[in-house]
Amino acid sequence: MSVTPLAAHTSTRPAPAFRGRIGRDARSGHYAVPRRYRLHLSTACPDGLRIAVAHALLGLDDICPATFLAPIPDSADDGHAVLRPLYDASAHRYSGPALAPVLSDDWSGRIVSNHAPDITRDLARRFGHGRLELYPCGAESEIEAVEDMCAQGIEEAAQRAGGAGAEPAERDEALGTLLRSLGALDRWLDGRTYMIRNQITAADVELWVTLVQLDTVHRHHLDATAVQRIAAHPALWDYARRLAAHPAFGAHLDLDAIARRHHARCQGLEAAGAAVQILDWAAHATAGTGARPQVEGP
Repeated sequence: MSVTPLAAHTSTRPAPAFRGRIGRDARSGHYAVPRRYRLHLSTACPDGLRIAVAHALLGLDDICPATFLAPIPDSADDGHAVLRPLYDASAHRYSGPALAPVLSDDWSGRIVSNHAPDITRDLARRFGHGRLELYPCGAESEIEAVEDMCAQGIEEAAQRAGGAGAEPAERDEALGTLLRSLGALDRWLDGRTYMIRNQITAADVELWVTLVQLDTVHRHHLDATAVQRIAAHPALWDYARRLAAHPAFGAHLDLDAIARRHHARCQGLEAAGAAVQILDWAAHATAGTGARPQVEGP
């Protein structure tokens, strides 16, 4: 089954400062060795949450340990002070912010990558053998289509629909894009348990985190009518509710951390939609049995 109609959107992810990859063997420099690499994540950040969920689904705690960071970066440039030594060791006179997520190499003390999609793919492909297949054979184009739709049709559209400085016509156009995307997903998921296969894949991780952001962050900048229209997609939100109850998803859902990060970064105006919660995420996530990770930093 194909999700080709979802591929009409293009990704606008920013270019990463570091984009090394884990290869198949020693000839690639970075190759798959248990406990050689370490993740540095903030689950308040959507990219960090995606990686944390994938890491948990793959059961990689002992193979690639994760260090969890505070939800709010503590440097003036919006970076994490605890990551600064890694960045300084990885690039001469690096002047940019020490951003998370990061995959580091404990052997060299340097960064392999801070590009979230590459990190997730390398964890699955180099360490996921015999585990859950997050990227099943032949599914890459479908997964990329879901990623692009989430980035443009939901994330970017929601930001524009709630933009404080946007003209009413621009906000209405963006809301229309958002609702069309949600409608397509709702129809697609009607009668399905997962997005593209009969098991959890990276497409489900991507979409679930995007829906978390939509309800916990973006709805605060939309009016109540818009949020009610967003909520009127029962198959889509039932899907989000089911995944929240899965231990790998729910155990990493820290609503307080997401709220703290949002309030620290957001410069938009709060709208009436802030009072119209779509899902009671905390109640559904209690079905998860995993413990929330300990956080390093303030």
